[in-house]
Amino acid sequence: MMLLVATALAVPAVGITAVWQRQLDAQVDEQLRQEADELRRFAGTAREPGTGRPFSDGAALLTAYMSVNLPRRDATLFSIVDGRADRRSPADPPTRLDRDPTVVARLAAVPGTAIGWVDSPAGRVRYGVIPVRVSGDPRDVRLVVLEFRDRQQHQEHRVARMLLGAGAGALVLAGLASWLVAGRVLAPIRLVRRTAERIGEDDLRRRLEVSGSDDVAALAHTFNHMLDRLENAFTTQRRFLDEVAHELRTPITVIRGHLELMDGGAAEQGATRALVVDELDRMGRIVQDLLLLAKAERPDFLTVGSTHLTDLVVDAVAKARALGKRNWMVAHVSEATVLLDGQRVTQALMQLASNAVRHTEDGDLIEMGSLVRGDRVLLWVRDTGPGVEPRDRERIFDRFAQAVRSGARDATRTGIGLGLAIVLEIAQAHGGTARVEDVRTGGARFVMDLPLRTPYVEGDHEPDTHRGGRAKDRLVRRKRPALQRLRDHGRR
Repeated sequence: MMLLVATALAVPAVGITAVWQRQLDAQVDEQLRQEADELRRFAGTAREPGTGRPFSDGAALLTAYMSVNLPRRDATLFSIVDGRADRRSPADPPTRLDRDPTVVARLAAVPGTAIGWVDSPAGRVRYGVIPVRVSGDPRDVRLVVLEFRDRQQHQEHRVARMLLGAGAGALVLAGLASWLVAGRVLAPIRLVRRTAERIGEDDLRRRLEVSGSDDVAALAHTFNHMLDRLENAFTTQRRFLDEVAHELRTPITVIRGHLELMDGGAAEQGATRALVVDELDRMGRIVQDLLLLAKAERPDFLTVGSTHLTDLVVDAVAKARALGKRNWMVAHVSEATVLLDGQRVTQALMQLASNAVRHTEDGDLIEMGSLVRGDRVLLWVRDTGPGVEPRDRERIFDRFAQAVRSGARDATRTGIGLGLAIVLEIAQAHGGTARVEDVRTGGARFVMDLPLRTPYVEGDHEPDTHRGGRAKDRLVRRKRPALQRLRDHGRR
């Protein structure tokens, strides 16, 4: 900042001085030309005092001219006759160059009218030599005009020094002010750096103390929010790894123990082999579910397309029949085409169906349905099992979480606690959520609540929305026998 201020102050000072010098040089040259013009006018009108006739002596003409035309300040006039200084103007010059033989000889040798530079004890001098020819006078007569340019620039140099002095003082003040302001501005940034240095993987609870409402305070707020997200990510990751390690440790231990005891007969080996295969299948399901949950964070997790809700529910029920001998039914369905990832939603419905099978017995009712309500799409799976306790309704959607129930029937149920977490991830990827509801007739209903997005086809108009947020989209209905397929499933 000080370099910028110094440059901003020095450039105008140097520039002004340079401009002044060029203007002064041009002014000096103009004054020399004016002096030559005045001499010509004087020679055309001047008369000898005694006779009243034009001058016949060039030296006398220049003497008369210098007596009536006084030079300006920091300037002087003198004449040269046959190579020697003759007369000088009355005012005393800064230095007597007419007494310097070298300067006189140089000026006497100048051919014709000329302008040039000569050095002197008083600095550089701009000179002008004007030859004078008078009829009847054969001598070499010249008028020399000297302008002491360095003396004339004294005032300009004084102003320039004042500018530079004032600039130096302003630079010092600006440097002190910049130091103080920069220190206050950078103090929160240094605090951010020191806090970041102290934060490690084992301690993410430190936060910055934010005061004020400027950009640095906004930066501190952003940094704290980033730390919140990092702490949450590290906590979730650590808990996730602990839960995965816990879930995988059990089947690995079971497999190892039975393999170590696999020394019996063929019957015992067959039983052990069946148990090992079952545990390996369980581990495979855990790995597949974990991969699915990991992919849920990726932007390409969903492939959204037009999906008919009736077809979606009917196909899901048809696939779920292989999960268990239950009374599978299709409840209310919506004849609407919406935008969603049909494969992911089917996967979620199958997870809900599998969860319902684990908590019901043969012959119990499990139904699926869909409904468009306002600007929401509801998809659900209902069963007639024991239901979910109110304290478990949010926890069961966490990874590796399972509802704890009493009773012999539920005590035999097994699971790894990832199915409902997958359902929630799929719902959230669509911008919705998942929840569990009580049913008056008993059991539980698991609902996927998704935002309604409808495709547009040629001839449709844009959706009209009002302040309540309900989209009045015209649902695109496909002319296909979906209801007939639903009736066929009902017969089966």
